[in-house]
Amino acid sequence: MAYSLEQCWHRVPGGTAVYGIELAKAIGELNNRDTSGHHEVQLLGVAGRHKAAPLEPYRPPIAVHPLPLAGPYLYESWLRFNWPKVEGATGAIDLVHATSIIPAASSAPLVATIHDLAFLHEPEHFTKRGVGVFQRSLAVLRKRATRIICVSQATLDDCLENGFSPEQLRYVPNGVHHIDVGSEQINEVQKKYELPHQYLLFVGTLEPRKNLQRLIDAVAMLGPDAPPLVVVGASGWGSEIVAQSRVKMLGFVPSADLAALYAGAAAFCYPSLREGFGLPILEAMSHGVPVVTSLGSSTEEVSGGAAVLVNPNSASSIADGILRALEDREALSQSGLVRSRSVTWERTAALTVEVYREVMEETKGASRG
Repeated sequence: MAYSLEQCWHRVPGGTAVYGIELAKAIGELNNRDTSGHHEVQLLGVAGRHKAAPLEPYRPPIAVHPLPLAGPYLYESWLRFNWPKVEGATGAIDLVHATSIIPAASSAPLVATIHDLAFLHEPEHFTKRGVGVFQRSLAVLRKRATRIICVSQATLDDCLENGFSPEQLRYVPNGVHHIDVGSEQINEVQKKYELPHQYLLFVGTLEPRKNLQRLIDAVAMLGPDAPPLVVVGASGWGSEIVAQSRVKMLGFVPSADLAALYAGAAAFCYPSLREGFGLPILEAMSHGVPVVTSLGSSTEEVSGGAAVLVNPNSASSIADGILRALEDREALSQSGLVRSRSVTWERTAALTVEVYREVMEETKGASRG
């Protein structure tokens, strides 16, 4: 089956690229455990024709078959003309999985993953062109998609309210990896980035819905005795951050360093205004780091009762939440570890493969009928 990975080459690949990569890896591991080969799922990666590989963390783990267009031109052609069809690169397929909201062109049944519909609720947090592409993609998916995978219950509910039928929708949450990090690695990374022993951490693409400015204001309220804030993430769009003296902006960091940055943090702060899932919450929890995140949307759902929840529209609420996380660090660390261990990419892969097989059985049944 064809598996779209064009987002790995985006200027800011973000969570949709992480999803596509980690899910492909996990499906490959499922295949390896099935020694009979009867249930193997062969993923054929598809993307545009690019001159260079994507950045190291976003390199696809499967072979990618190139299409004649790439980037915005590929997306526009898929939406306008349902061309170029992925079969032109892969040959005959049973179905195509669009791992982001952009529907890949194909004559085969379409499975698509919708991560969130934030662009409908806060269009001002996105580029005008981006909102237009997402809205048109949504219209195509309502008509063409046999199944829509929703990464959170919040996203599934949002899809129901925006024209999708219950029969189309399937809830398949994301997973998280557990990476062991020793004290020596933590010390090395803190030295490399000139960090203090105690710091607060934010990880995410710098875009308006991440609510970073309000987090910075909250940290300023805590005064000079509180740990400073370390911000990790590539620049996105519309984010004119007014950083204070106690904020250190690291930008993009390699994945090996990121794990140690998580593990060394006193608390992880993620007061996002809206998320489809919120994977950094689980990443922080997997390292035993207490988490502060937002009430409502998927962030509360993903945290599973193991985080301090705050009003993301109030800097004082965020500041109070940070203090509570620092004071209750040990209990939050343990509850976060339990929560993160219950959410795995292996489970995500197994549920996704169930969706694939469901679609293929329906297709076979329709052809027999």
